[in-house]
Amino acid sequence: MIAAVVNAVAVVAGSLIGVLFSKKISQDLSQVVQTGAGVVTMVIGIEMALAYENIIFLAMAVIAGGIIGSWLDIDGKILLLGEGLGRLVLGRRRGVPTESSGREGDAGGLDGVSCFAYGFLNASVLFCVGAMAILGSIKAGIDGDYTVIFTKSVLDGFMAIVFAAALGIGTAFSALSVLVYQGVLTLLAGLVAPYVHDIMLAELGAAGGALIIMIGVNLMGLAKIKTANYLPALLLSVGFVVVQDVLGV
Repeated sequence: MIAAVVNAVAVVAGSLIGVLFSKKISQDLSQVVQTGAGVVTMVIGIEMALAYENIIFLAMAVIAGGIIGSWLDIDGKILLLGEGLGRLVLGRRRGVPTESSGREGDAGGLDGVSCFAYGFLNASVLFCVGAMAILGSIKAGIDGDYTVIFTKSVLDGFMAIVFAAALGIGTAFSALSVLVYQGVLTLLAGLVAPYVHDIMLAELGAAGGALIIMIGVNLMGLAKIKTANYLPALLLSVGFVVVQDVLGV
């Protein structure tokens, strides 16, 4: 469990640095930071996505996952959770503008609570969908090997600086998602480990990479993608590999 705590602390620390940095830059420079964050995020996503083993699995997982997630409105539900946290933290009602308004590119013009929710949602997806989160949690839970998670923590900390500078303090609260998600995986590591192998991690990472590319697209203002609606793609990518293993094909 300590691995998840360290990762969450890294996200919070990076986010606080990013928020302090954002207060010292102009509106024009904040747009530069956001565009840079979008580019870096897309590079990370592309690198992950290209690690796929079966492009058909990736295509089916992303498309079918998006359909399922849209039907369930996962994005909307996570945003509602983020807005609830935002109202609790900021003490403001929806519709009250803040200094952060208009700094989120595609989220520009949102009120402070909605901006908080937007940062919470996107950072939560970014920090939780990678294969490192699963592999690192399993290694920490079974072998007490924290190397992968500590490496991920450093990377997440730096990305949190960039994300918080672009999206605000909501990024810091994605640490709660990291803590719960990786903490549960660590505790269940003994049950999960026998079913996890390199091909599964590759397909899972590729689907996660596709989601991270979507975040980058949003940050750059190129489109408005409800990224969280594609989260079922992660489960589907694992499911396809399990079926392949069972059928022996």
